[in-house]
Amino acid sequence: MRQRLEYAAAWPFIKILGLLPRPLARAVGIGLAWLVYLLHVRLRQVGMRNLAMVFPEKSEAERARILRGEFASLGRQLAEVCHFPKYTPENVDDVVVYDGFENYERAHARGKGVLLFAGHFGGWELSSFVLSMHGHWMHVIMRGMDNEYLGRLIEHYRTMHGNKAVDKDDFVRGLLSAMKAGEVVGMLMDTNMTPPQGIFVDFFGIPACTASGLARIALRTDAAVVPTFTIWDAELGKYRLRLDPAVDLVRTGELEADIKANTQKFTLIIEDYVRKYPEPMAVGASQVEDAASGTASAVLNPDFTLP
Repeated sequence: MRQRLEYAAAWPFIKILGLLPRPLARAVGIGLAWLVYLLHVRLRQVGMRNLAMVFPEKSEAERARILRGEFASLGRQLAEVCHFPKYTPENVDDVVVYDGFENYERAHARGKGVLLFAGHFGGWELSSFVLSMHGHWMHVIMRGMDNEYLGRLIEHYRTMHGNKAVDKDDFVRGLLSAMKAGEVVGMLMDTNMTPPQGIFVDFFGIPACTASGLARIALRTDAAVVPTFTIWDAELGKYRLRLDPAVDLVRTGELEADIKANTQKFTLIIEDYVRKYPEPMAVGASQVEDAASGTASAVLNPDFTLP
């Protein structure tokens, strides 16, 4: 009953936000996110504590600015997700532009499958959705939402243009079959794991139990591993979907050591992006530093604080 009530409360808001003009929807989404920032004291405290660990060199005022930027980023993305049904191949370029698409094309042309990885960073929900709109559908690894009714709605939105949902508890088998077929899989690898699904590697110099399945599958199948990040460009007024060159895998012949080394390598790529975009000038003053706190190191996740 609680799930149905939550869904009944959320559904009209999602639909109304989706009907508003995009600029107004973004403003409403950001306003709602800032309201949560003001009212949710515990969430704000978790964010500040995590930011103090990953950015000890910054002042408390700078970290608070980063955190506000992250809430703004989440609010903006909420508006975009609610607008998913209105996206078309003709209008999607008004929202997201490619940066480095040739890297994806080269990776896919190898014919051994492509593993796209990212973090909960910037506009992560848009990356797989926009690629699917241009005919580049993929298997998307996702965890089911606690509310099954909302979960079905969000899954419907994510898979409107051909993407296929793969439950994270079945992702190894799903990845293997997809790579054998030369297909594409997208996953977010910056979530807290437990052994044996995860191994400890450094994230901002702090050991964090990180998903090792990406490295394990890449080494086993020789699939191309392509970092993918969607970053808000305030000057352009659009998101940039950045597709980087495929990562050169570490291969020493020692499987477990190689899995750890490559998991560390992927994690450092996420960390580098987080460090690269903390400057307001890089993504625009209105965005502040959403990328700097945009990972599930989970600046905002009370269940995943760094040790």
